[in-house]
Amino acid sequence: MKKYYVAIAFLAILGACGDNKTESKDAKPAATEDLSANPDYQKGIELIAKSDCLTCHKVSEKLTGPAYKDVAAKYENTDANVSLLTEKIIKGGTGVWGAIPMTPHAALSEADAKQMVKYILLLRNK
Repeated sequence: MKKYYVAIAFLAILGACGDNKTESKDAKPAATEDLSANPDYQKGIELIAKSDCLTCHKVSEKLTGPAYKDVAAKYENTDANVSLLTEKIIKGGTGVWGAIPMTPHAALSEADAKQMVKYILLLRNK
């Protein structure tokens, strides 16, 4: 009788674990795989690493300013939003994420700010 219970328990464990091969075939590739080859992602992350952005922002956690993933969740990746956020980076702003203002980055070129925004908005799916 004891062997019977052990066999049933073993089968239950096997059934619970399953190999999920069907799900993995249908699942989309991990977002990080797709993003690592994206030139907007690569250039944007490079520019952010060289800037002072990480003083106030992190990818997944709120610091002084919002997390990049929160920005990506709030703004759809459209040309209009890329332009809007590019302008906010260069001119600074306040009120969208609270009372703490974002300092202007007037020395940053529009092209570089746009690349940074494109990187941030790609984090929506990550």
